[in-house]
Amino acid sequence: MDSLYILSETESEKMLELLDNSNNIILTCHKSPDGDALGACLGMADFIRNYLQKSCTIAVPDAFPDFLKWMPGQEQIIRYDKHKEEIDKQFAEADLVFSLDYDSPGRVGDMEATFRAYKGHKVLIDHHSDPQANYDVVCHHEDASSTCELVFRILYQLYGLENLSKVSCICLYTGMMTDTGCFAYNSNSSEIYLIISMMLSKKIDKDKIYRNVFYNYSSWAVRLRGYVMYQKLNVFDDLHACYYSLTKDEMQRFHFIKGDAEGLVNVPLAIKGMKLSISLREDDRRENVIWVSIRTIGNFSAQEVAQQFFNGGGHFNASGGHLDCSMDEAVQITRTAIKHFANELKGN
Repeated sequence: MDSLYILSETESEKMLELLDNSNNIILTCHKSPDGDALGACLGMADFIRNYLQKSCTIAVPDAFPDFLKWMPGQEQIIRYDKHKEEIDKQFAEADLVFSLDYDSPGRVGDMEATFRAYKGHKVLIDHHSDPQANYDVVCHHEDASSTCELVFRILYQLYGLENLSKVSCICLYTGMMTDTGCFAYNSNSSEIYLIISMMLSKKIDKDKIYRNVFYNYSSWAVRLRGYVMYQKLNVFDDLHACYYSLTKDEMQRFHFIKGDAEGLVNVPLAIKGMKLSISLREDDRRENVIWVSIRTIGNFSAQEVAQQFFNGGGHFNASGGHLDCSMDEAVQITRTAIKHFANELKGN
């Protein structure tokens, strides 16, 4: 068996049956879509539309970062917060719904009721924790680098590399790259680099993809990032940990748009010996909601920090969560969390 094959024989047969017998397919992802969620949706949508010649709708809960709006096919994405009636109609007519990059219906935000009301066939492809809904096929691997990796492996297994387009590979590579911090974490599997070599055979320009994602900020966004690192970063040198906060007023001051702080939580990890970086960002629309991003290095678990203190979860070195409180309270919780893990942070 090919080392990239990810589905069992039974799962393969069922997936092919569902795709063969479905004509109206919906691809969904989690609230506040990131590069992996969008890459999985766009990569699979291109394949379904152009190779399978099936109708395919991408339904996302809300806005996605501005720096991902270069991705091919993104103009066909439908936002639930803007077009609820249209998406509800698509669900009513759908033969098959895919859940991509999320493990629970609760992660699709206001689209949850529509998703739960759908009684047709469903497929889950994800690399988070155990799924919390019923699906016809579940492709769930926490050790995968990204959902985009899983989508590639499924399409490769079922249909072969020759039938994957350059466009699909561009989208899927984007998700793999962004969800691993440019392959800085959760990316030690040899299969990842075999997949990349296959994508390169499709003539994707990985250097251009990097520039499209990371060299795409406004001057205000660059100033914001410098301000946060200079003025807001709190470093516990003895504990190899740090955190910063970003308030609603500060975001308004720097003309913040969605995505301007993307990846910023990784920057403090460049400090020698740093093990833990925590970002606190105030919701710019709702009172007393703080979004938390957590990154770690080595064998210290971001996932454990997220679960114990921030109502969240995720991956070992990259997790997130939220707090329903003021920023001052969130800062105190963060400082408590760092002190709670003092022994682990001080250790080698």
